[in-house]
This record gives sequence, structure tokens and C-alpha cells, in this order.
Amino acid sequence: MELARRTIDAQTDAGPNEDGVHTMGAAVMAADYRMFVGVNLYHFTGGPCAELVALGAARAQGARQMRCIVAVGNHGRGVIGPCGRDRQVFVDHYPTMRVIVPTPAGLRSVLAADLMPLVQRWTPEAGMNGLDPSLYQDPETAGPPIIRFNPRYLDVVRSGAKTKTTRFRDPARPGPARLVFESDPEVVLSAEVTDVRHCLVSDLTDQDARAEGLTTAAELREVLKGHYPDLAGTDEVDVITFQVNDQTGGA
Repeated sequence: MELARRTIDAQTDAGPNEDGVHTMGAAVMAADYRMFVGVNLYHFTGGPCAELVALGAARAQGARQMRCIVAVGNHGRGVIGPCGRDRQVFVDHYPTMRVIVPTPAGLRSVLAADLMPLVQRWTPEAGMNGLDPSLYQDPETAGPPIIRFNPRYLDVVRSGAKTKTTRFRDPARPGPARLVFESDPEVVLSAEVTDVRHCLVSDLTDQDARAEGLTTAAELREVLKGHYPDLAGTDEVDVITFQVNDQTGGA
């Protein structure tokens, strides 16, 4: 929300209580935790809303799956829910993305599909589809817990070269899990988390690195900095050990 607010406050072309071309900002978080922003482009013919601009920016930078999205008005207007067109776009392309919306009880995070009761998705391949009750199941809670991966790790995980993943503020627990690779379409592998070890970044070992398909702990820390730019040696991370059950996976 703060990122969306800062974006529109910096880029708005309208004063308080004035109409303008750029009056809304949006921020979207991709599955790999990268953040992307956009501002609306008003036009009487139907210019794009800030949420759609942010989604386009995310796609342009390689993001395929989205975690959540929010839109904020300029000059302190706060979070504003998506319009009807945006809701349909969310359901058609990102039905399990969460959307932050204002309610009488305060802000809530809801599934995109929940914003459109009894909705029917449109897809480029099949056009308008029939009612699909599964759209209303949150994939994060319907089934084993999800551990998300960049698709570049798919081959090394499938081959067994990578049997650990180190996470910061992304907890896991021992037991069944789904390894979700954010490709297009996404790939899901059934797995078992066999161990979760908590340690400081500075205490990561060469053995941890080798289990991730790397060579040294220093190399592992460098890779982690690419995922978590603000990560410090004194931060605590989870070293998750897993075993893939289903080598074929699914799309």
C-alpha cells in the first residue's frame, strides 16, 4: 500500500479535489516477491486503470504469477477497490491473486474470484467458460502448503541436484508440500519437507550450498542477496530440506 501511495503522490498531475489523467497508483507483488507499480492513464475512451498498468509492468519484467495487488488514490484518498472491468480481468488471468479492498470493518485481503460471485472465466483458448467452483478455493490453503520457486530451479530440483531451499520470512514446516515453479504455465511437484533448520545467514555452511546446487556458503549468500536485497548476515533464515515425490509434476 505504501509503495502504491508513494507512486501516485509522486506522479499525479491533479491537485486535491481536481480531475486529472493520473490520479490512482497501484502496486502488485509477484510470486517471487518482486514489486511492480503503475499509475492510471485516464481517457474518455477508456484508458487503463492503475492495476492493469502495474500487471503489464510485472509481465514485462518476467513475472508470471501474482500474489496480491492494491490500488491507492492520490492526495490521501487511501485504498480504493477495483472497478468491475478490473475484477473481471483479475478473475480471467489471476483468479487466485489476493486483492486488498476497503470494507466497513477496515481493509481486507480477498481472492480475486471472491470479488465476482458466480463468475465465469474467459480464457484466450476457450472463450467464456462455465462456472468453476474451484476458483473459490485458495491454493495456499486448499491442499499441502506451497513453496514457490523461480522456474530456473525446476531442472535441478527434478534431477535431485537441489534438495534444500533457504528462505527469509517465508516459513515452512515438515510434511507434505507442493513445490510451485512460477513458469507459464506453472509447474507443481509433489514433495515432502523433511527438515526445517533455523540459522543466521552468517551460519550457512558449504554443505547447505552444495544441497542447493552451489559450491560454497559465500556463493549461497550471494544468491540469497539476489532474492532478498536487504538481507544481512545477522538475519535469521529457514533452511528447508525437501524430497520430491512426483518426478513428472503437473501443469
